Amino acid sequence: MGFCKVTAIIQSTVLEKVEKALRTLNVPGISVTKVKGFGEYADFYKSDWMTSHVRIEIFILESQANEIADVIMREAHTGVEGDGIVAILPVMELFHIRTKEKF
Repeated sequence: MGFCKVTAIIQSTVLEKVEKALRTLNVPGISVTKVKGFGEYADFYKSDWMTSHVRIEIFILESQANEIADVIMREAHTGVEGDGIVAILPVMELFHIRTKEKF
């Protein structure tokens, strides 16, 4: 039974909607971080081109990763540049720090 890490960078305005949808899937936990950057969309009105988004990280069973990514994309989609990205990465090992036990 393998694990994956689903990472999404989305607009902060859709975060609550994405969180609510992930709760309906019984996602065991997420981490959310404020991030700045530019990619497909850059704010040319700012000297550094940076825009503010949020990054969601979820460690999940490999069998659930695509469903999680689909839900994030569905809920975060606005149809404009800067909607964000989703990546699914393999996780070699995952441990509880408190118990040092492997998942």
